Amino acid sequence: MSPFTIGVMGVAVVLLLMACGLPIGFAMVLVGFAGFAYMVNVTAAIHVVGTVPYALISNYDWIVLPLFFFLAAILFVGGLGRSMFKLAYNYLGRLPGGLAMATIGAISIFSAISGSSIAAAITIGTIALPEMKAHQYDDSLATAAVAAGGTLDILIPPSSIFVIYGIITETSIVKLFVAGIVPGVILSLLFMSMIYIRARLNPAIAPPGPGTSFREKLAATGECVDVVALIALVLGGLIIGWFTPTEAAGIGTFGAIVASLIRRRLHWKGFKEAIRDTVQNTGMVFMVLIGALIMNAFLAVSRIPMELASIVSSFGLPPTLVMGLIVVVYLILGCFIDTMSMVLLTIPIFFPLVKELGYDPIWFGVIVVLVVEMAMVTPPVGMNVWVVYGIAKGVPMEVIFKGVLPFVLVEIIFVILLIAFPQIVLFLPELMK
Repeated sequence: MSPFTIGVMGVAVVLLLMACGLPIGFAMVLVGFAGFAYMVNVTAAIHVVGTVPYALISNYDWIVLPLFFFLAAILFVGGLGRSMFKLAYNYLGRLPGGLAMATIGAISIFSAISGSSIAAAITIGTIALPEMKAHQYDDSLATAAVAAGGTLDILIPPSSIFVIYGIITETSIVKLFVAGIVPGVILSLLFMSMIYIRARLNPAIAPPGPGTSFREKLAATGECVDVVALIALVLGGLIIGWFTPTEAAGIGTFGAIVASLIRRRLHWKGFKEAIRDTVQNTGMVFMVLIGALIMNAFLAVSRIPMELASIVSSFGLPPTLVMGLIVVVYLILGCFIDTMSMVLLTIPIFFPLVKELGYDPIWFGVIVVLVVEMAMVTPPVGMNVWVVYGIAKGVPMEVIFKGVLPFVLVEIIFVILLIAFPQIVLFLPELMK
């Protein structure tokens, strides 16, 4: 068999093992080791398995992930999400669909200092869902706003997916973060616009809430001054070049701890919970990363990326059509495997092809994050939907999935828009030059 055929069989075996219930990290370690040993030799495969974990764990760049996980955990246990929702509610609550729009707004603010989509959905969802239920919001719209809104966390920087993509592809993480700002803001506004239009057409699904006075708006703004300052420091420092992403994560985490302590919202029990959650998430992600890097060594010797690029070039397909097919593949994969696994499994295969087609790596990173967002709310995996199902007591799973459909359609339209007009993504990173 040719190396390409062996590589394709290896990817198929990984998917089969995942379907059988084996965790993705272990599946990729097993197949990567066996495939590399078959194509090179056992000694070389043992060397790969022995050096990859140490090289990963000892790499300073990767510490940015546990720091951002810790930042999200501190924000959660410190209860800062309530202040963010109150701020958005005071400005948007009186509009048709205002509570759902405020949910999107609060998640957008939270996303600017967090790298965890699940943390965003839980932090804001536990506050927003009871409010929307009290105001007789349609269950489908209310839960979908939390589930789909939570996905903004991996588009609006800092983003754990951007970090992983940047390190694997050797693309500037800072420029990826900056590239995610404008699409993140636009997508948030599109979500809000869609909610507003639906609420105007059918007021029963999302009635307007009571208005608030200027004093109440001012008080809500005052409660979030520290959070806004922290966002400005982290993002502004990255854009200006004051510090690296790892330093930004450390500064953000320290600032969140100080803000929570000043407001007396962080206690020893919550601090220990934040550490425990961070260790659990870090261990899970690093196991998947170790498997992905071992699998990547096997894919490299199988020459799948190069052969795939050669095959596509021989067909003479337009680059836009090829990119559309890649997006479709991501949408299909998102229905069956989790987002982290999908990125780590596909980027080594698709990235060389995308570069061969002449697309910008930063632009492709944003496209990947957008399709990963959709994967987080599409059945049957839909991790954010499962999270919302857990906190929205009594709402059937099919009701939530039905509610996220309009949000997914908005995201598909937005992806098409970014493919047609890539400067929406690229103009801000280009200004950094």
